[in-house]
Amino acid sequence: MNIFSFQCVSWLVLLSFTALFVAALEEENFSNAVFGNFLEDLRDLSDVNKPNVKFSLRNPSQPDDDVCYIVRGKPETLNSCDFNNTSKTFLVIHGWTVSGLFESWVEKLVAALYAREKNANVIVVDWLDTAQNYYAVAAQNTKMVGQEVGLFIDWLEETINVPLEKLHLIGYSLGAHVAGFAGSHATNKVGRITGLDPAGPDFEGVHAHRRLSPDDAHFVDVLHTFTRGSLGLSIGIEQPVGHVDIYPNGGSFQPGCNLRGALEKIASYGILAMNNAIRCEHERSIHLYIDSLLNEEEASRAYSCGSNDMFDRGMCLQCRKNRCNSVGYKVSKVRKARSVKMFTRTRGSMPFRVFHYQLKINFLGKINQLETEPALTVSLYGTNGDAEDLKLNVPEKITTKKTHSFLVITEKDIGDLLMLKFKWEESTSSLLTLLSSWWYGDSTNFDVQIHKVRVRAGETQKKIVLCLKDHQTGSSVQEVVFVKCREPWRSLSKRPKLKSQ
Repeated sequence: MNIFSFQCVSWLVLLSFTALFVAALEEENFSNAVFGNFLEDLRDLSDVNKPNVKFSLRNPSQPDDDVCYIVRGKPETLNSCDFNNTSKTFLVIHGWTVSGLFESWVEKLVAALYAREKNANVIVVDWLDTAQNYYAVAAQNTKMVGQEVGLFIDWLEETINVPLEKLHLIGYSLGAHVAGFAGSHATNKVGRITGLDPAGPDFEGVHAHRRLSPDDAHFVDVLHTFTRGSLGLSIGIEQPVGHVDIYPNGGSFQPGCNLRGALEKIASYGILAMNNAIRCEHERSIHLYIDSLLNEEEASRAYSCGSNDMFDRGMCLQCRKNRCNSVGYKVSKVRKARSVKMFTRTRGSMPFRVFHYQLKINFLGKINQLETEPALTVSLYGTNGDAEDLKLNVPEKITTKKTHSFLVITEKDIGDLLMLKFKWEESTSSLLTLLSSWWYGDSTNFDVQIHKVRVRAGETQKKIVLCLKDHQTGSSVQEVVFVKCREPWRSLSKRPKLKSQ
């Protein structure tokens, strides 16, 4: 047992005996003033280890200022702070801090919540005194802080009958686990907890009672943006801890954060080079949530999938049976026996929404000796615009007699897809010949052909078939075009039925 643990145990033993002694003295109902003063001293002693947690009801016109505190046990502070007991109430809970000050995202989230819910109560839970400590100490104290928040929730319910279904806790990093402990210690379940990249160290893999879990509220939704998959750095928790767990960009590298570039600068600038990149990855969960509040009509969509690898191949863009959902504030409640893991891709800045497409290509041929990894780009042309020269990720070797699936992302809405163009660059002459055989059905060398491409649009759920525009041959052409045709979606996957004899 280390010194810190021994001190904790010693305090717990002392406080236990103190509590028992206080209870015994109160039971005897001593009226002597000396004993009365002695009891007050003991009560003060029992509060020594309680964390200093304050509840600041922020003002829409001053989202960055703590102008009014609600104090548990003092109902007059509810009136003086203009608390609205019939509106939604948000508790915003920060995480670990080095500076002991609120980070800039707090006021941005407060302002976004008021922009979306104008009559709401947005309360910032201030546990900075406890959070400004060694990380391990701050992490260990999240339970005590959560208990204090739970007592505050109970007091609100008892004092002014706050409807708990309208109570929404939003916690970032360590604050997500504080929210979980608050929910589990409140007498009655709160409506919703949102975990924004819950902290990983000291919480990954532990029992559900020791971290945020689906049992802590009627609905728990989580955004994971910097998980253990990021170069082994477990900043955010990787395992699912809610009813719905969404992993933007696989939950690891976030566009625009340039963590890889920061890693290259460590040799020159030291570990400080990592600070901004790590914060960018970790805080991306907050900004995705703010985006969902401010851009209601442009909410990102996430899709249920078995793994990020499957998602990156475009295999999970279906919305049937609640298999897709909104990212952030308007996420639909899904309560299943197991956590629902969902994935999405995003832009590098707000608004973060992108548009997902699945391309299904069946490489036809009589032989199966073709195995190669071509470098391809694709251009999409729709009724509202176009998206050109998008790199096509080829996650596996291309083989014949197999339908391959690809994920394509556009940053703007191109409308209904009308035409698709493949292009390859700086290929060898032999590869040109090979690719020409694929696109144009030239069976001279490999007898491999592509006649159609099936496309599923994730955001609209529309399915279309694109057919080869010009059936030409020749190795000098580096582009092939497919246009919308009337072929049925399922026709490519159906095998011809054998006639009965």
